[in-house]
Amino acid sequence: MAVIKHKEQRVGIFIDAQNLYHSGKNLYHSKVNFAAIVKDALEGRKLVRVVAYVISTESGEESAFFDALEKAGIETKIKDLQIFSSGAKKADWDVGMAIDAVKMAPKLDAIILLTGDGDFVPLVEYLQTNEGCQVEVASFGKSTSAKLIEATDHFMDLDLAPNKYLLRSGGKR
Repeated sequence: MAVIKHKEQRVGIFIDAQNLYHSGKNLYHSKVNFAAIVKDALEGRKLVRVVAYVISTESGEESAFFDALEKAGIETKIKDLQIFSSGAKKADWDVGMAIDAVKMAPKLDAIILLTGDGDFVPLVEYLQTNEGCQVEVASFGKSTSAKLIEATDHFMDLDLAPNKYLLRSGGKR
């Protein structure tokens, strides 16, 4: 199926912030420029909503990051990091992100997922089949599930222009 993009297309963008953050850090030892990714993935279409799913730690060191997202016009949904008695840590927004995408789908023509996590393949398939949405994914190809790339209608590989989508120290590109 050919991907369709036009300026009246209603788009929702759902950002798996942890997934992209860790990909940028592990692949490029750099921070991710979420605003640049959102702008390029949107391609001049009508943005209905953009939400980043983020994790808050006890230290609170991520508050500047949350502020930067909000200044870029990205809504944040924050969940506390869970620390279990065994010392194990859990920070997972997959279900929350999927539920929000399903709830928003009737108001959208296209949904863009910023993640490389293959756990989202059933969501992609559901949105395409049951909601009639075009589903796009933007992430770093080197750390993206092959099954996710295969399932999506369009894949934007951030590895093709990493300098455009990463921040140097001090927050500059």
